[in-house]
Amino acid sequence: MAADKTESKISSPLIVVVALVVALGAAGFYWLDYQSRHQQIERPVLTPEARAYLKNLALSEVSMQANESYLKQAVTEIDGKISNKGERDVKLIEVNCVFHDAYNQVVLRQRMAIAGRKTGGLKPNDTKSFRLAFDDLPESWNKQMPDLVIAQILFE
Repeated sequence: MAADKTESKISSPLIVVVALVVALGAAGFYWLDYQSRHQQIERPVLTPEARAYLKNLALSEVSMQANESYLKQAVTEIDGKISNKGERDVKLIEVNCVFHDAYNQVVLRQRMAIAGRKTGGLKPNDTKSFRLAFDDLPESWNKQMPDLVIAQILFE
């Protein structure tokens, strides 16, 4: 009988501590989930200088094809060329790839670099090939070429 009283005295605070830890964990998880859903990602926008330079950049030979990766996964690739017809060295060009559904509603907007980062910048009167690969497109995508909108230009 004495062992039962000792067990209940020990287990009662333990249950309270465990319940408190679980409640704090759940509250923390809820707060982090809420923050991640409502946090605005600050992406650089086109500066007035970059906006004025847009007329000097030209996309050409843009095509889209579907392939299968070595993991047997569908991959959609967009190939093309970007030309710098201006007089400035460009360090980075990023585009927003905007995919639509059958009702022309946006189902995915993904930002990717087409010049810079891995491929290097773009000198005046230079043309560079680019390839954008997508392996996680929504099922509702209308299978049409997405809109490619220049979203950022950084100069040397």
